[in-house]
Amino acid sequence: MKQGPMNRSCLCSILITTALICGAYFIANAYLAKEFKEKLLRWEITDKMHNNITGKMQNITENIQNKTSGTCENLNKPLGTEALPQGIIAKTSNLETQHLWNYSDSKKGNQNRLLSLLAMAVGIKQKELVNKVIQKFPPRDFAVMLFHYDGVVDDWKQYPWNEHAIHVSVMNQTKWWFAKRFLHPDIVAEYEYIFLWDEDLGVSHFNPQRYLSIVKQEGLQISQPALDTTKSEVHHPITARRKNLKVHRRMYKNKGSGRCDDHSTNPPCIGWVEMMAPVFSRAAWRCSWYMIQNDLIHAWGLDKQLGYCAQGDRKRNVGVVDAEYIVHYGLPTLGVVETSSSSARNDTNLKKSTISQESSEFHEVDNRPEVRMKSFVEMKRFKERWKKAVKDDKCWVDPY
Repeated sequence: MKQGPMNRSCLCSILITTALICGAYFIANAYLAKEFKEKLLRWEITDKMHNNITGKMQNITENIQNKTSGTCENLNKPLGTEALPQGIIAKTSNLETQHLWNYSDSKKGNQNRLLSLLAMAVGIKQKELVNKVIQKFPPRDFAVMLFHYDGVVDDWKQYPWNEHAIHVSVMNQTKWWFAKRFLHPDIVAEYEYIFLWDEDLGVSHFNPQRYLSIVKQEGLQISQPALDTTKSEVHHPITARRKNLKVHRRMYKNKGSGRCDDHSTNPPCIGWVEMMAPVFSRAAWRCSWYMIQNDLIHAWGLDKQLGYCAQGDRKRNVGVVDAEYIVHYGLPTLGVVETSSSSARNDTNLKKSTISQESSEFHEVDNRPEVRMKSFVEMKRFKERWKKAVKDDKCWVDPY
C-alpha cells in the first residue's frame, strides 16, 4: 500500500514533535535535578547550622544551669573574683622569697615540706636575746618574720640568718598591731604553726621541733611553753612549769578570789595561755586573727577569749607545755622612747669669725605608765565589744 505525501508529512511532524518533547524533557529534568541538588545542599547546610546552634544553645543552657546549681555555688570564689575562671585564682600566699632571675631555688626543693612561722616584735637593744631565739628555729623548718618597733633594721645584718628573715619596720607599734596587718590568715595559710613571740625570752631549754611534736601528740591548737619559775617574771600561775609533767591544761588556786579546782571550766583556770609566747595552729590562727581588733593594739582581754578559737573543747585543745620551757625576763621595752636634743655652741677664732657647731645628746623618755594605762583601757573596751557582739548576734550560741 502506498503512502501518500500527506501521510509522510504527518509522520515527520509526529517524529519532530516527539523529539522536541523528549529534548525538552531531558533539558527540564537536568535543570530540575541541578536545582534539587542545590536545594538539598542548602537544606543540609541549614540543618547543620540548626544543629550547631541547637548544640550551642544547649551548652549555654547547661552552663547557666550549672551556674545556678550547687556545683558552681560550691566553688566559693573570693569576693571580687567572680569575673575570673576558678583555676587562675590564687587564694593564699606565703612569706617565701623568690629569686629575681634563677628559676630553680634550693629552698623550694621539697614542696610537700610543712613549714611553721616565727614572728617577733623586736628592738635592737634586745638583739642578743632575739639572736638566740632565732638560732633555735632552723630555716629548713621555720620562716622568720621580725617586726621592728624601733625603726632599726640595718644593724641586724651581722647575723647570718638576717638575709633569710622578713623585716617589717614601723615605729612604736606592738606585736598585735603588726600581726593584724601583716599576718592575715591567707598570707600565712601555708604555715602549720604560728609562733607569735615577744623578744624578752630565754630559750636555753627549748627545742621547737620537740615542742611541736608534743603539741601534735596532745592535740593542742593553742599553746605556750611553760615558764621557768626560778628565772622568769610569772604573772599567771597557769604558765608556771610543772617539772614532772609533759603538758598541763589547768591550774589550782585555793586562796583569794577566783579560785580554781578540778571543777573549774573557764579561763584562766583552764583553757588559757598568756600573750607573751603563744603558739597557734593554722586553723586556730585564722579564727584568732579575726578577733584581734584594729585599734586595740595591746590585745589585753583577748587571752580569755582565745579558747573559742581552739577548734573544739578549749579544756582539751589549749595547754601549757612543761617538757619544753622558756624564761620570760619581763623587760620593759614598750613606751621607752629615745629622743635627741641639740644645743648650739659658738666658737670665735683669732680672726673673729664665728663657727656654729651642733652637738646632739640622746636621752630616754619613759612612757611605760601611760602604756600600761592604755592597756587597761583597751581591755575594758574589748570586754564591752565582746558583750555587745554576743547580744547583737542572735544566731550565735555560746558553747561554754
